[in-house]
Formats: sequence, structure tokens, C-alpha cells
Amino acid sequence: MESWELIISVIVGVGLSAACGFRVFIPPLVMCIAAKAGHVSFGAEFAWMETNVALVTFSIAAILEIGAYYIPWLDNALDTITAPAAVVAGTLTTAAMMGDVSPWLKWSLAAIAGGGAAGAVQVTTTVARGASSVLTGGMGNWVVSTGEGIGAVITATLAIVVPILVFIGFLIFVGYVISKNPLKNSSGTIGARARANKTEESRDVADR
Repeated sequence: MESWELIISVIVGVGLSAACGFRVFIPPLVMCIAAKAGHVSFGAEFAWMETNVALVTFSIAAILEIGAYYIPWLDNALDTITAPAAVVAGTLTTAAMMGDVSPWLKWSLAAIAGGGAAGAVQVTTTVARGASSVLTGGMGNWVVSTGEGIGAVITATLAIVVPILVFIGFLIFVGYVISKNPLKNSSGTIGARARANKTEESRDVADR
């Protein structure tokens, strides 16, 4: 594989991996559909992703994953499971796009670039859902879930159609996340909410 082809494949993989941070099974489904349509190709190691079995499996898994995130108590629990799953999926999707290159180079880049991209997005969505659960009692989580599903479809599709644009967008996203530090902000918001609730409870006790 030529150097420029490797670079493009990594860029495509990073975009698809970022989409895995939203939903684990939607990007592989998009990849499978794109491969069947002749828009992407995989190396021999990942040829199974072009099969009808893979298409059916990814479709069912994506539907179940999307539906599960609309169950209030289950969505937060799923974040615990999907966090490492997203990193694994991001690594695999990037590796699948790299074709036939040195295994050491393939899996090193896939783990760092792909796994890192998926993990970064997953952390952000987990923080957003946690904040929504605290502020709305879980009633607003469906908005977050809908946004994640749409984001996964759009990001995965654009990663194949206009990969460089998605890659630039991801770099901007990473820069924004680093500057805002959502983990710190979320902790502050949750802490403030908890203090407010404690104050209200104290007032109720005093009134009694």
C-alpha cells in the first residue's frame, strides 16, 4: 500500500471510529453496506464484513442497541459496557480500512487512532447522558440518545464520502473538548445540583 493510501485509510478509519463512540454497531453496518455497494474494500482479514451474514448481524445488533438506549434505567448502565466496546469497535473499524499492511503497523495505528477516537467521543456522550440524568431525572435522556444515533449515522456515512472533512471536524471536536473539560464541568454541575437538592431538603425539614 502506498503512503498516501495508508494515510487516507487511517483518516477514514478515524472518522468511522469516532462514529463508534456514538453507537458501536452503526459504523460497522454502514461499512458493510458501503462495501456491498462497492464504495469501500477490505483486506482478506476482514472480508467477512462484506458477507450477508455480517449485514444481517450488524443490522439486528444496531437496532437492539438503538432501542436499548431509549430505556431510561438501561441507558446509563449500557454506557459502562459500551465504553470499552466502543474502543474495541473503533480499533477494528480502523484496522479494517487499512487493507493489507504490516500487522504491527496496522494494529498499532488502529489502537491509537481508532481506539482513541472512539474513546474520546464515548466519554463525551457518557458525560452528556449523566448530566441529563441528574438535571432531568432521566426524562431528557431520549434527546441525547436520538442525537447519538443520528450522529453515528451521519459521521459514519460522511467518513466514507468526505473523510478529510470528518477528520478535520474531529480534530476541532477534540480541541473543543480539551478546552472545555466536560468531566470537570459535569462534576461541577452534578455537585451544584446535589447541593441545591440538599438545601431544599433542609428547608423542608426546618419548615416542619
